[in-house]
Amino acid sequence: MSRPADLAVTATAPLIWGSSYIVATQFLSNLDPLTVSVLRALPAGLILICIVRQLPQGHWVWKMFVLGALNFSLFWTLLFYAAYRLPGGVAAVMGALQPFVVIFATRALLGSPIKIMSLWAVAAGVLGVALLVLTPQAKLDMWGVLAGVCGSASMALGTVLSRKWQPPVPALTFTGWQLTAGGLLLLPFAPFAPTDWSTISGTNVLGMAYLGLIGAALTYIVWLRGIRLIQPSAVSILGLLSPLSATVLGWAILNETLTVPQVLGLGIVLGSVLFGQYALRSEK
Repeated sequence: MSRPADLAVTATAPLIWGSSYIVATQFLSNLDPLTVSVLRALPAGLILICIVRQLPQGHWVWKMFVLGALNFSLFWTLLFYAAYRLPGGVAAVMGALQPFVVIFATRALLGSPIKIMSLWAVAAGVLGVALLVLTPQAKLDMWGVLAGVCGSASMALGTVLSRKWQPPVPALTFTGWQLTAGGLLLLPFAPFAPTDWSTISGTNVLGMAYLGLIGAALTYIVWLRGIRLIQPSAVSILGLLSPLSATVLGWAILNETLTVPQVLGLGIVLGSVLFGQYALRSEK
């Protein structure tokens, strides 16, 4: 496939992640974040491993646990904590900082040059996300901001290391290994989660099936494939499409209103993603 085609396929992952907010609020409101994280990662990972019937060997075992921790265990835990401590808009802006970390981590770990235009593209994207999701009532919480920044850094480092540590297996297997490792790392903490299991409903099962099979397994197969084929910096900028997708879906499905600043933010995010890809067009 051509680079534009690979980018288009990879972009479907963050576009689908944007639906997670609606699924969580409409289908999983009675479940706590830790329970959701475990049920999202571990079953999906085990299903993929059953399909490929292959386990990591040798040094790939500890590397998968490192990647599973960075991309799932730590990232999801810190993300949910930030969302709990901060208004959703502020948490989304913290997440939009991830491409900055990826650009510098790619330089440090992979030796890729830092292109000034890509930094400007990310900065514009953060501004666009802020216009999309921030409200005048948004308040900052030190621990929430710290969790949001650390969560972005966690997945950013996981993104770069997923490129640096490429096992000789398909993306399907690579995803199954990481999801399973991330779920296993979270599992010991599950008994301490406050979810009342007697309230589990068919709606919860449907929501978890979507988040696990579509929002985790399928999307991360696509995401890790993109990281293998495209420079991590270019892939990470596509993550800015997630809050854009969440905003559009909220308008289309939940009848949320779109303000003039939000419409402007939509345009800025789209422009920043396109400009970022142009800036990084020569990198592989």
